Amino acid sequence: MNRVYVCSCFGITEQQVKKHAEDGACTPRQIASACKAGTDCGSCVRRIQAILGRGACPRRELVDQGASALAQLDEAA
Repeated sequence: MNRVYVCSCFGITEQQVKKHAEDGACTPRQIASACKAGTDCGSCVRRIQAILGRGACPRRELVDQGASALAQLDEAA
């Protein structure tokens, strides 16, 4: 398996960023909260933004509409 590192400061791979996005982290700040990527030198923030921009965040649509993602998920349950 070929690992592509996004954040060399904390050893975070592109695959890890994608996994956090699948788990609901839709912004670079949320990715930082999940794994610290982007919180040291900051050189990876644009790369993280690019990864998030390409992928489908399951909650992004709700957030973009200004709705609370958790409230919407609770209603659906």
